[in-house]
Amino acid sequence: MMTKPNTAFAFLLIGGILILIQGIIYGLIIISAGIAIATIHGAGFFGGLLAVLGVILIIFGIILIGGALMVNTGEPNKVRSGSIIGIIFGALSIFFGGGFYIGFMLSIIGGILGLTWKPEQPSQSTSQQPTQA
Repeated sequence: MMTKPNTAFAFLLIGGILILIQGIIYGLIIISAGIAIATIHGAGFFGGLLAVLGVILIIFGIILIGGALMVNTGEPNKVRSGSIIGIIFGALSIFFGGGFYIGFMLSIIGGILGLTWKPEQPSQSTSQQPTQA
């Protein structure tokens, strides 16, 4: 039976969820503050910038959750791909707040754990044949 990289999956999943939550919170801030900022003459750019920030974090969170699900399959190629996705998007999220920075760290750690995971090899029993005298 093949084992799965459960710790890597958990770290990537929690990191992705934290980044997604931060994106949703930024989205809620946009509804209240972004519209108010955009109504100020000459400040419409900043309201739009808040909107882009929230959307980027939501996309990053969804991609990280997808990477975590790839890691959970236990197939070595998918684990490697999901781990690389976790490291790349976790690292990029730091520029946007990184899921309260905890999501950033968990995503990087989960990606590294996934990359270093080795599937369990089936044990081969070396049974000895009885000898005849």
